[in-house]
Amino acid sequence: MRVYTAGAAFGLAISFGGCAFAGQVPIDFGSAGGFAVLAGSTVTNTGASEIDGNLGVWPGTSVTGFPPGTVVNGAIYDGDLVAMQAQSDALAAYTTAAGETGGLSLTGQDLGGLTLTPGVYDFSSSAQLTGMLTLNAENIQNAVFIFQIGSTLTTAAGSLISVINSEGADVVWQIGSSATLGAGSSFDGDILALTSITLDTGASITCGGALALNGAVTMNTNSVSTSGSSCGTGQMEVPEPRSLVLLVVGVLGLLGVGCRGKESATFRLH
Repeated sequence: MRVYTAGAAFGLAISFGGCAFAGQVPIDFGSAGGFAVLAGSTVTNTGASEIDGNLGVWPGTSVTGFPPGTVVNGAIYDGDLVAMQAQSDALAAYTTAAGETGGLSLTGQDLGGLTLTPGVYDFSSSAQLTGMLTLNAENIQNAVFIFQIGSTLTTAAGSLISVINSEGADVVWQIGSSATLGAGSSFDGDILALTSITLDTGASITCGGALALNGAVTMNTNSVSTSGSSCGTGQMEVPEPRSLVLLVVGVLGLLGVGCRGKESATFRLH
């Protein structure tokens, strides 16, 4: 889970003749941004899981398996006002992510083997990841990837998400039902599941969180980090005046060709 601040980068949005050029706006997680694990009913752990960030549950009050699980750089909030606020903020983030429009449909495709660039991607029902999914952030500061999944997300054992060319990418998985991360899989991004989240033995979330709005989060010897090594937050270099002029001239050149819709300009599969 990254630092979700829209003003942290030099955000370029130029509008001429009704045509706008702008990056996807990061999802605001509010206080939920500090939670690596958040459940609605229970948090259950088996084995030596390590949670880097806060852990909470609300409106439920059951947190079991800590210890042997550990929480670092955070605290456990068990059915209290902090967890309640985090759930409220997580719901707001879920609603915002679900409301994003203009996405590219990946319904029926396995995410494994794909290389995706920043944008919104949707599945009308379930989504599956087998093998490796590559997210190419194209060196865009705070590049945003939003996945809208109608029902369930399932990752196979040993599956992997690789984020490349990243200056602090924001990856959000909005899931209409539940998510299951397969044994030994390595996942990236914030999971916002309407119901429950299960992390099978040895599964990890290298940069993100497991946030279940209504049901349980179930873990078994897992690692979940809101600030792992893959959460790079490089600073965007503001162009010198001459470079900025060239940039504007380049944009004006694009206008000479004609304005393209958001989908054609933003979503590409490699």
